[in-house]
Parts: sequence; C-alpha cells; structure tokens
Amino acid sequence: MQWRSTGGVLLLAGALVALSGPLGPGTAGAAAPRTASAAAAPAEGPDPIDFAVVVDQSKSLADKDLALETEAAALLSQGEISERSRATVIGFGSSEKPGQSPVREVCPLTVADAAGRQRLSDCVPQLTRRDSARMGPGTDFPAAIRQAVSRLTEDGRPTTPKVVFLLTDGRLDVGDSPEYGPDKASRQSNGEKRLAEELARARAASVQIWPLGFGGEIDEDALTAMAEGGYRGSCADVPGAVPRMRVVDTAAGIDKALQETFAAARCARIAHGTVGKPPADLSVTIPPIATDGSLTVGKHDPKVRVTYYDPSGRKVPTQGEFDGSTFEVSGQDGPVEALRVKNPMPGRWRVHIEAPEGHRDREVAVRAIWQGRLRSEVILDPASPRAGEEVVVAVRMQTRRGVVITDPKQLEGVKVSAVLSGAGFAPVTVRLADDGRAPDQRAGDVRFTGRITVPATATGDLELVTDMAAPGVTSDRRPLHARTAQGTPAVTAGITVDRVTVHPGATVRGTLDVTNNDSVPHSLRLGLTDQAAGADLELSPATVTAEPGRSTRFDFTLAVGRGTPVGELGGQVVLLDTGDGDRALDTAFLDVRVEAPPTWWDRWWWAVAAAAAVLLIAAAVTAAWARAQIRRKDLTGVRLELLRDGTVLSSLTIRKGQSRGGEYLFAVDEPRGAAPTLRRSRGGSTAHRLRRTGGGELLLRPHGGRESGVRPGVPAGLGGFELVVGGRAGRGGGTGGGTGGRTGGTGRSGGPGRPDGAGRPTGPNRTGGGGGWRDRFGRRSATPGDRNRESGRDRDTGSRDRDTGRDRDPGSRDRDTGRDPGRTAGGDRDRDRSRDRSRTAGSDEGRAEQPAPSSQWDPNF
Repeated sequence: MQWRSTGGVLLLAGALVALSGPLGPGTAGAAAPRTASAAAAPAEGPDPIDFAVVVDQSKSLADKDLALETEAAALLSQGEISERSRATVIGFGSSEKPGQSPVREVCPLTVADAAGRQRLSDCVPQLTRRDSARMGPGTDFPAAIRQAVSRLTEDGRPTTPKVVFLLTDGRLDVGDSPEYGPDKASRQSNGEKRLAEELARARAASVQIWPLGFGGEIDEDALTAMAEGGYRGSCADVPGAVPRMRVVDTAAGIDKALQETFAAARCARIAHGTVGKPPADLSVTIPPIATDGSLTVGKHDPKVRVTYYDPSGRKVPTQGEFDGSTFEVSGQDGPVEALRVKNPMPGRWRVHIEAPEGHRDREVAVRAIWQGRLRSEVILDPASPRAGEEVVVAVRMQTRRGVVITDPKQLEGVKVSAVLSGAGFAPVTVRLADDGRAPDQRAGDVRFTGRITVPATATGDLELVTDMAAPGVTSDRRPLHARTAQGTPAVTAGITVDRVTVHPGATVRGTLDVTNNDSVPHSLRLGLTDQAAGADLELSPATVTAEPGRSTRFDFTLAVGRGTPVGELGGQVVLLDTGDGDRALDTAFLDVRVEAPPTWWDRWWWAVAAAAAVLLIAAAVTAAWARAQIRRKDLTGVRLELLRDGTVLSSLTIRKGQSRGGEYLFAVDEPRGAAPTLRRSRGGSTAHRLRRTGGGELLLRPHGGRESGVRPGVPAGLGGFELVVGGRAGRGGGTGGGTGGRTGGTGRSGGPGRPDGAGRPTGPNRTGGGGGWRDRFGRRSATPGDRNRESGRDRDTGSRDRDTGRDRDPGSRDRDTGRDPGRTAGGDRDRDRSRDRSRTAGSDEGRAEQPAPSSQWDPNF
C-alpha cells in the first residue's frame, strides 16, 4: 500500500510518544536508562499510560520524507513523557519471502523518564532505514497488533491504561504472505480472520486500539472495526474517551489530530493556541483547573528560539521552580520544543518566537495539553454515623495550589460518585449531584451532594472514596475515614461558619451547638483540615468544654492571617471529642472568600471623582469667565476719529484680531502738505495705546503720556488733536456715549448728541459725520422729508460727492439730503446746479472739507 506522506506518519509516531504523559514532571539528571520493570512511581502526578506507536511502513519512503523522519526522531527525544509511562515504537509491513518479518520493533518498551526519552530519541530514526530484504511491502495488521499487545502486557500494571495508536494510510494486504494460505484469495480471507482473533486478544488484555488513517484509500469500515474490536473501557466514563477511528485528509491537520487523539485516549484536554511566523507572540490559555500541563511549540526549524511568559507577564525559567510551579523545557535544538509545567498558573500564557533571517518562512503553532488532578474535600453528616443510618455526603474540589473550583463550567460534564466501604458489608456506591435538589443545597455551587445509608451490618471503621469522571479531570481518590457510633452518642454537635468575603487580617465568626448527654463533661477541640497552601488561619478558642446534661452554644472566630492568599478559602472546620479518641462530631466547609485589601483608590475613589468633578466645573466656569473677559476686552469694530477744531481729519475701525488682550496700538501720521491720518501701529516710541479693561472701561495712553479713561463719543486730547472713540461698527442704537446724534459715518443714528468743538451739544437729529463742528456754520437740522435715500451707506470712508464726483471727507455727505453738508437749505448754490463739478473754495465758505485718504491705502496696515 502506498504511503502518501510516510514522513508525516513518522512525525505522528514521534508526536504520540512525545505527548504521552505530558503532564508529569520530568526527572532531570537521571544517570542511565531503566527497564520497564524498574520504574519507580512518583508520589503524585497524572496517571501513567502504557502505549505503543505502530507505524505502517508498507511502502519504501521517498527521499523527501527523510527530513520528516528526522523531525519525528527529535520530537520523540524532546517531547514530554510522564515518569511512570512506558512507550514502544513498532514499524510494520509484511512477510512475503524467507528472511522477511512483518514487524520490526524499533524501540522496545521503555520507561519514559529523562533517560528513557533520550533512548527513544536514539532508536526512532531506525524507522527511516527499512530493509526490503527483511520486511515486505504489504500491510499485515494482525502481526502489528499482536506485537504491540505482547509488549504492553509484559510486566503490565493492571490499573495502567494500555493503548495502541495505529497509524496507517491503507488497508489490510496479506495476499502475498504465504503464512496466511496457499493462494491470494485464501490469504486475504485468513488475514481478516486472524485480525479478528488479535483484536479479541487485545480486548481480553484491556488494550485499546485507536486507528488514525490518512489518504484517499482508507477502509474506514476496517478501521472502525479495529477500534471497536479492542478494549472498550476508557480512562473515564465520559463521551469521547472510548476508542474510535479518525481519518485525516491533509498533512496539515496531522499534528492537531494526533494531539486531540492522544488527549482523548488518556483523558487529558488540549487547548489550541495561535499560529504565526517568527518573530511573533503566540498565546495559549491554561484553565484554573489544570494541575499539570505542557506547552508544545511546533517549530519545525531548530533555529527558532522560544521564550515563555506566564499570565502575569513574567518570564519563566526553563528549568527549576518559580512561584509555586515547576518548569522543565526540552527540544530547544530540535523541531519541537515543549515546556512542562507542574502546578501551572492559570490564564493566558505568551510564547515569544524569534528566528534569524532565512528561517522565518514556516508557521509555528503552540498548544497546551493539560490535566487536572484535583484534591477532593469530603464531609459526612453526621460525621460518625450509626449502622443503618442515612448520611449526607458532600464533596468539593481544589487544585494542588489550593485553588477551590467554583466555576461549574470547568467541570462541565463531570460525573461524581462515592464508594462507602468497611467491615461487615459490601461496598456501596452513590452518585453525587450539583443540581439543587435535596440534599444538595444550591445548584451550580460546585458542591456535589448525595445520600447514602450505612448498612446495618457495618461495624467499626468506614472508608469513603470519591471518584470523578471528566475529560482531563481526575480526583486524587483520597479516602475519608470515619467510625460508626454504637447506640446514642454521648455528645452531638453542629458547626456553623459565616459565608462571607473578607480581607487578609480579618476574622470570621462561627458557632458550635453542642449537646452533652453524658453525666461527665467532655473536652472538645476545634481543628482545620485540607487547608489551602499558604493559608494562615487560626481558630479561637481552640477548645471548649461541654457540661454534662446540657445543650450549649459556643461562639468562635477564625482569624485570617495577612499572608493568606486571595481566593476561595479551602478547608474544613472539624470538632473532635478528645475524651472519645478524637471522634469527629461534625465538620463544615469554610465558605469564605479572601479578597485583596482595598487600595487607597478603592477607599477614596469617590472623593477623587467628586474633586475631579468640582475641578472640571471650576475649570469650565473659569474658561467661560476668561472667554467673557476676552470678549469684553475685545476692541473689534470700535471706531477711532481724529479731530482738530471739531473737524474730522481721519478715522479707522479696529478689525478682528488687531486688539489681542484688549489692547490696540495706533499712530498719527502728519505728512507734509497732507491731512493727518490715523494708522495702526506695531509699536514704537510714537505709538498711542487704547485698551479696554475687563469691566468695559476704555483707557487711552498717548505716547509719552499717562493713561487715563475715555468716554465713548467724548473727545480726548491727543497731542495737538482730539480723539473720539466710538462704539462698535455695524450695530444699531448709536455709537455709544454721545455719538448717537451723528449719522452717516457709521450708519448709526439716535441717542444724545455729543458736544461739538466749542462745547455746544448737537441736536439729536444733527447730520454729517463731523457732528458738532457743522453747527458752527449754521447748518440746520434736516427734516424728515429730507432723509437721504442712501442712509445705509458709510459716509465716513471717503464716499464720492454726487455733485462734483470728488472724494469727500469721511462723513462729509449729508445722510438726509445727500448734499454737501457745508451748504444751507437755501445755500450759496441753487439745487438745480447740484451737478456742477467746478466748485470754488469761496462758494463753499465755512465748509471744513479735507481730502480723504486714497482708497487704495488701509490705515490698519
């Protein structure tokens, strides 16, 4: 039969050996290989497994598969193997001529300790050197299974599971094997009968068969028959643990399928992590229930370097102990690397991979295989039952690290039972449940409860052992010893402990209700059992005295030391009668959860939050006040007019952004032969400053002078000139102060008039941008009928005279009449001559008209 990827099967063979017992601690520094019979069982760890990896070698290998064989050999030597497990590797084909054998035992049954792993590493490469003179090209399944069963039953331990992993890509082919008959047809038929016989032999020897098939020519019916023909017992009474056939379609899924098959066979669990090419950070999660685990990294390339970090982000050592866990790495210079962890920290582990240039093209995968070997805490109620009495059995689980299992999802699908045995009766089994039905108090609290009646024939001591069946989870099967009571007990008692959450350093209250039916006092002692590792607990008082013929309630306290680790507090409180050989009167679980003490933030976060809210409000108010101050100080739109003898010589309006901080600098230019003009200044000795305070007050400081207040619309001295500060341009209601009586320049009207240059107030309807100076020349106020149709224009920015076409002074046009404000109603000129453009200075006597600045020059620049 044709192998499609024989090297891949070799890799699978190596992987199976590597994965066997992945959860047991290795023994570094063993001096020499040990034989199977010499294995020494460690005190704890996962249950061992004896297994055989049987590899179909029915066809010669291609040269391209030699590299995969090397990887398989490295995987076998560096993979993690339980100290108590035993492994053998067998290749098989057929025997078709003299000198050929259908099987070849590449690796004898070997104890898989540190030295045994090295031995397996040395022998597996022999799979690549198949000699066609010694092995035929057929597929002799009966011979392969017979060889594997024989080896696994040598010096076998009855309680150790025995498993055959059969890797094949073909179907039974013994048509050319003379030992099966004289012709091809009879040989194939006899081969099928022989296979059935060998499967029956495996079943009788309690050897499981787990076939793993590859390729497109798989006889799935034959593989299913082999899985069902072997031993159907399993490591746990749960679905998935019973042997079954599996087919893998692609080589890419071989390693995944292999590890899942192995995990199912030995009741371990597998967690698939992430995949990536170096450099990268991969991750895999180990649950709290795991007590022994292995992180396997499929590197393929020995140049890939791996660093491991625990869920707290700490780099863990590759050898030795760290924070309650034991570590041992193997395969660092091979294609597969594994980190074995005893008592791993639960959570997300990070695996960092690096590789030099030229070695980063292959994907690296990380997985975790783990098993939870849990400690069972068992109580009986009553603690010392009488023969024929019904008792309640309650069980809860915790890991070796003292982590009490409180999440029911971690024990999903688990089946818990208890076996009561003792003198005078046959063992009695009871199923325990966590379903909230009596006697179970609450569903989902991970306490398994049931009732059992002590046989009436029971005498003396009792032993109760709990068993747990779940994929990846086993119990330690520690027995609980009790003693039957004869007649009415002299003393009965009940223990109650508060179910609370506390911080280290706190105390927990409890009560004892004791009834002494005896005629003498009894001294009772309180004790603790099954305490979590690192727990610092103390009971007070430690002893009490039960007075004869009385029922008494005693209060006691449990002090939780400051060094007690956080989490569910495992253990039990037990009350013993010291006068009756320390007979247990009652026991109770500690329903106490320890949490980390509150930090400064936990205690004062509300004050910090309140202070932060106050600061935010204050900041918002301050910001709003600051913005209001800025707006109040802003001079944008304020108009400045330069006057001499009441005549407006120049004006400008402060633009947006020119009065930062409420301050505006300006200067007066006096060019020879031209009218003085206002312009914005960047600073200097000749600059005047106008600013507005946050209260809205205007302050003017002439250059070289003192700062003093100015009123809007009221002229203030500025050297040989006067300066009138108006309101903001473009707003109705006047310019503020006394400028409201002027019209034209700013497009505003209304409000009281401001005094003219001679100190006489102007009327509310005076016209002209010059304001009061026009009154000195006898200009009458305009009537309503004379309102200018162009009242919306700005007359102070150099508007042109409609009569002459010339640029007029700012504010020189009458808003009401549209005429030169220097003329009277009768005037020196007739209305019909308004288009005359040849005025003389005499004809406009008294009109203080000044040439406006060029329209191409901006005084703000």
